[in-house]
Amino acid sequence: MKQTLLIPALAAALLALSVPAQAADCYADYKAKQDNPLRLHYGVIQLSGACQKQTARGEIQARIAPAGWTLLNVLSVFGPEGLQQRKADAGPYYLRF
Repeated sequence: MKQTLLIPALAAALLALSVPAQAADCYADYKAKQDNPLRLHYGVIQLSGACQKQTARGEIQARIAPAGWTLLNVLSVFGPEGLQQRKADAGPYYLRF
């Protein structure tokens, strides 16, 4: 009897935990460069950490550096409502990293 009550309770708890995570989607747009030859790109990235410009710098740099990019600037942080207006400008760097 206890097991049949435990499973729905666990399922409800997991669902409750996943709803705030979806509601807290955070993104940033940024500019980056590569040297020799000089290349620049504008990108949009989903953040997994705090939704703050200051903390976004470290997260973005860590994710783009393995591909040889250096972060120049974090322009802004925003929620899912700002994605569509930035998609065309980011081109291949839209949610790439």
